Amino acid sequence: MIELLVVLGIVALLATISLPYLINFKKLYKSEDQALKMMDLMRETAQLALTRRRTMRLEIDLTDNAVLLIDENNSATDTLIKRIPMESTAEIRVDRLPLTVSKPIPPNYTDIAFATDAVGHNRGAVSVIGNNVWAARFRSDGSVVNSANTPINANIYIWPPITAGNNNPRRTAEVRAITLFGPSAAIRYWKHDGTTFVAQ
Repeated sequence: MIELLVVLGIVALLATISLPYLINFKKLYKSEDQALKMMDLMRETAQLALTRRRTMRLEIDLTDNAVLLIDENNSATDTLIKRIPMESTAEIRVDRLPLTVSKPIPPNYTDIAFATDAVGHNRGAVSVIGNNVWAARFRSDGSVVNSANTPINANIYIWPPITAGNNNPRRTAEVRAITLFGPSAAIRYWKHDGTTFVAQ
């Protein structure tokens, strides 16, 4: 019995010591997890547009703090297919390039900009409109366009702020970027190494 209590005490002590390290380790990879989830949903959106032969819309919704896959249905009523919640904005920001980080290659791509959603979509029986979103429309021909049907090339940045609302990253090595090439829906992933962005 005494030996069992000693073993349990050692296990509890080791768990107490390692817990802060595990929490910090998970925190370091939150921006990467967020970026990978977004890229997976982009690929799924592109695939659905090709297989269903109609336009699917991907929205990054800052109001609901989620990434949305929306079926435009070739009609006036757009339907939400999938909603993936994003990390808390105090932990991870998905928006403009941080102030202390230089733009990745290709520098001529436009950084995403958010605007009030005038199109909206149905979430079950509820109509959702007026949120602060960035949208990309994946078409059945394999291209990605904006609301004016112009192919878009965009940079999306994912990074942890020092504090909530701060425009500087906690560590530049935690900044991630996704480049979306509109004519072919190709996606490129970038990691910042503390000095510059490196393609993955």
